[in-house]
Amino acid sequence: MYFCTAMAASHHIVWITGQPGAGKSTLGKALMGHWEAQGERCFMVDGDDLRGLTANADYTRAGREANIRRAQDIALYLAGQGCFVVVCIVAPYRFLREEFKSRVQICEIYVHTSELRGREQFHSKDYEPPLEEFIDMDTTGKAPEESLADILVALEHSWA
Repeated sequence: MYFCTAMAASHHIVWITGQPGAGKSTLGKALMGHWEAQGERCFMVDGDDLRGLTANADYTRAGREANIRRAQDIALYLAGQGCFVVVCIVAPYRFLREEFKSRVQICEIYVHTSELRGREQFHSKDYEPPLEEFIDMDTTGKAPEESLADILVALEHSWA
């Protein structure tokens, strides 16, 4: 599905969500590398890095919600400074992602795989996949370069 809310010139936020091990951070870094090669200012907000930075080891619902809201606030700030922002975070609660989409124009990419990649013990049991306005990215059996190419095509269609 190629659909994202229309991107405003000052808000280039890509929100990559999915379970641990699906390829969120790998694809986020690849997307940043692509944009940086084109001379764009980019920044990636990674869920694991954000937890380390804020010393948030709380994986309860409240702790996860706080981490997601922090990521949203940072993304808004950076986009307001003219950066292309890539957020890579599990963000299991659909209502928070939808709330964010109602506040600012973003592109949500749902990354998933059927492969076992050794991170399954970190999966969120209450993860809610997106239902609308997202790019579906199945990374099963794909090299990161192939998935990146698919994302770029989808973004081109979504942002046109």
